Amino acid sequence: MAGSRVQLELSRVLQGRARLGVLKGLGRTGQHSLDVPGCLLYTHLGTVPHLTQDTLHTISNLPSVTQVTLSHIAEHQEVLEEFKDGFRKFAGLHDTVLYCSLYDPAVLSPTGYITNKTVSLWGTGGRVELSVARFMALQKMVQPDWYHTMADGETWQINTSRKRVRKSVDRTLAHLDECLLLHQKSQELDSTVVFGVVEGGDILDERVRSARETAKRPVAGFCLDGFQTGAMDQDLRTQLITAVTKELPEDKPRLLQGVGRPDEVLACVEAGVDLFEGFFPFQVTERGCALDFSFDIYSEPELTARDEEEHAAGERQPNGDLNCDNQTQMTAFEMNLKDKRFQDDFRPLVEGCGCYCCKNHQRAYLHHLLVTNELLAGVLLMIHNTSHYQSFFSALRRALVDDKLDLLKKQLHRDEGSQTNRKENVLL
Repeated sequence: MAGSRVQLELSRVLQGRARLGVLKGLGRTGQHSLDVPGCLLYTHLGTVPHLTQDTLHTISNLPSVTQVTLSHIAEHQEVLEEFKDGFRKFAGLHDTVLYCSLYDPAVLSPTGYITNKTVSLWGTGGRVELSVARFMALQKMVQPDWYHTMADGETWQINTSRKRVRKSVDRTLAHLDECLLLHQKSQELDSTVVFGVVEGGDILDERVRSARETAKRPVAGFCLDGFQTGAMDQDLRTQLITAVTKELPEDKPRLLQGVGRPDEVLACVEAGVDLFEGFFPFQVTERGCALDFSFDIYSEPELTARDEEEHAAGERQPNGDLNCDNQTQMTAFEMNLKDKRFQDDFRPLVEGCGCYCCKNHQRAYLHHLLVTNELLAGVLLMIHNTSHYQSFFSALRRALVDDKLDLLKKQLHRDEGSQTNRKENVLL
């Protein structure tokens, strides 16, 4: 049965929902594991943007699961058919677990191209239409360790009708059954596990129906779709995720798609989510920004005097508008290094950060690289942002161990609140 080898071992469940544990049995031989809550390694065609494999592995505590997307791979189908040995070998990946998703979580795709039999992907060459048969043929060529099945996820837009949401759930369940049938007949996917997709838009009873029906199928875990940043406010997202996770078995992991902001991650962990996609550091890097939010609740539980001065001076104040509801806009957890005030700031990006960038370079140097459009800017920012984000997840797990989740939450909202207040002062 698909996914029987993967095991989620929970060590703690806090307040009935937040879960701490280890996902074991990952990979073809089952030798890999992933700490929960945790995130995946985001890539473009198997490569972390801006980084070579050697540069990537200067970062400690990298996740054991690498995410690739069919939206990048589908237009290379003929090449993979000729290569025959799977995407892992094609991309030069070695000791990692390969997870294949349908869409790139960092890119909003055009909508309106879903039918009862097909979904559409968007690559550099335009639209690629996939039937279940072609979707499964691609999975056979990619040979991932785990993938989620084909789904109709176009119900996240505001004012989507109940009828359209119901159709989305029905289509997704039909795709799941077809994918499982073809999966069980495939020798190439014999050791690959399957995650089912939970849809339902913003309608509670459809979310519950989707979760219940998906849980009846022989899947190894669940992908919660349609909750991405900008699709709904956090209170509604939390309400729906809490209702969904109540319908899912405790011993199978829940992966949330399209959510990466630290405060949203924390709220979703409290609602019962285990895994997240790791695209947020890439988005921050593309904005020319550096993550600099605080999550060290042990050595710095309160703001220092210098921190207070920096916050009062508006150090993280972005150029232009701040809109945390949109994935493309700067958030309260990053600083815009293109701003002129950094041209003579000779401190590291984040004091005490152990990444290569912070150990060897200053904010002024990153500012110079950005304003002169040097490619090295993306490399150094991606090193720092990936390292900082992974450290946040480590701190999140430690907070769960020590019952300090509320303290971590206060610290994150303090950063967010100070940024929002600064923006309001500017507008006044």
